Parts: sequence; structure tokens; C-alpha cells
Amino acid sequence: MSPLLFLLIIVSVSLSAAAQLVLKIGVGRAQGSGDLLAYLFQPLVIGGLALYGIGAILWLSVLARAPLSMAYPFVGLGFILTMVFGLVILGENVTPLRVGGTLLIAAGCVLVARS
Repeated sequence: MSPLLFLLIIVSVSLSAAAQLVLKIGVGRAQGSGDLLAYLFQPLVIGGLALYGIGAILWLSVLARAPLSMAYPFVGLGFILTMVFGLVILGENVTPLRVGGTLLIAAGCVLVARS
């Protein structure tokens, strides 16, 4: 795998995880209204959707350069990043069971990628 391809994969997956974080914060700020439009017009929700869009465009570049069966398992890194963001930035409770489950998912992705 070329360094450029690896970088594209990491940036794309990281943007998707960051999008989750930004979306979570955005809907939290709009919470209470119960109105879908309040969510859609919340600036952080728009920003989160934009991050997803940029990540998707980068992912298209990855798919053009790599076999799907090799690239897609890297998406498992997104589970780890999202959990870490929840813990560090949002102060969410991350139990040992949750950490173990997330690591099992990531380990499975690594095994698939190496096969």
C-alpha cells in the first residue's frame, strides 16, 4: 500500500469519526425543540454533514485505488476513534466491556485486511 493511499484512508476514516462527534454536539445544542428543522439548521449539524461529505469524497479516491476487501476493514478504526472522542471530548462513560467490544471489532477488521 502506498503512503498516499494509507493517508487517504486514515483521513477519510478520521473525518467520519469527527463527523460523529460534531453531529452529537450539534444535536445536543438543538435538543429540546423536537423539530427536525432545528437539527438540520444547527451549524454544528451542518458542519458534521460537511465532514461526512468530504470524507466520502476522499473515500471514493480510496476505492478507485484499492480493492474494497483491503480498504474497507480500515473503517474499523472509526469505531476506536469515535469511542476515544466520546470519552475524551464528551466525557462519556466508557466501560471495560465497551472498550473490549470495540477492540474486538477493530481486531476483526485487521484480520480481514490481512487475509
